[in-house]
Amino acid sequence: MRRRAPYRQRGGGASTSFGVSMRLRGGYCHSLLGRLDMAAAEGSSSQPAASEQPAELPASVRANIERKRQRALMLRQARLAARPYPATTAAATGGVANVKAAPKIIDTGGGFILEEEVEEEHAIGKVVHQPGPVMEFDYVICEECGKEFMDSYLMNHFDLATCDNCRDADDKHKLITKTEAKQEYLLKDCDLEKREPALKFIVKKNPHHSQWGDMKLYLKLQIVKRSLEVWGTQEALEEAKAIRQKNREKMKQKKFDKKVKELRRAVRSSVWKRETVAHQHVYGPEENLEDDMYRKTCTVCGHELTYEKM
Repeated sequence: MRRRAPYRQRGGGASTSFGVSMRLRGGYCHSLLGRLDMAAAEGSSSQPAASEQPAELPASVRANIERKRQRALMLRQARLAARPYPATTAAATGGVANVKAAPKIIDTGGGFILEEEVEEEHAIGKVVHQPGPVMEFDYVICEECGKEFMDSYLMNHFDLATCDNCRDADDKHKLITKTEAKQEYLLKDCDLEKREPALKFIVKKNPHHSQWGDMKLYLKLQIVKRSLEVWGTQEALEEAKAIRQKNREKMKQKKFDKKVKELRRAVRSSVWKRETVAHQHVYGPEENLEDDMYRKTCTVCGHELTYEKM
C-alpha cells in the first residue's frame, strides 16, 4: 500500500498539470484570434482611406524610377539592333533568317548616290513564257496553202499566219537586219518600234564579231509593207532614194575637192620658200601733188607714201 500511494500521487499531479497547460494554451489561442480579428478590422477600415488618399512618392524616388525605366528601354533597343529579326524566323529556316539584303549604294563622285539595280527584276523580265496548248478552236489557217495548223515559226515570232511547210526562208520570208531596213527602205526607229503595230523581230549574236551588239532581224515582207505605209507608193520611195543618193554623191564630191585643194596647197607651200627677212622699201623720186603735199612710190612693191612738208 505504501508503494502504490506515491504512484497515485504522481499520476494525479501529472493530470492536473496537463489540464492547467491545456487551459493556458486555450486562453492564448483565444487571445491570438482576438488580436487577428482586431487587426483585420483595422486593416479593412484603413483600406478605403488609403485608396481615397494615395501617398505621393518623393521626387528622388520618382527620378530613380524614371532613370531605371530609360535604362531598360535603352537595353531593349540595343538588343533589337543586335538581332532585328525574330528568332522564330531563324529557327524555321535552320538558324539562318531568310532576309533580303539591302541594295548596294554607289557613289558617283558628282554629288549623287545611286542604288545598284536589282538583277532579279531583269532576270524575271527576260523569262520567256511558252504559249499554252492550242485548242481545237485556236487553229490558224495558212495564207499560202489554206490548211489549218497549230504552230509554226513565223506565227510564233512574227505573227504571220504561214505554216512551216510553206515558209520560204530564202526569198519571200527572208530576214533582214535593222540597218539594212533603214538604208534600203528609208525607215526610222520610230517607224519600226513606235508606229502601231510595232514590228516583231528576233535577236541573234553578231556573226562578224562576238563582242559587238546583237542583231535585230525583221521579216522582209513586213518591212516592205511598213515602207509603203510610210511613203505611200513605191515610186515615192524610189524618188526619195534617188534624192538621197544625189545628196550623198554631192557630199562625196565636196570632200574629194577639199582634199585635192589641201594637197595642192601642201605642194605649193613645199615649192615656194617664204622669205623671213623684212621688206625694205626703195622709193623713187617724189611728186608734188598740192601745196606742201608730196608723194613717192616704192620701186619694188609699188607702195605709195604721201606726206606733207612744212
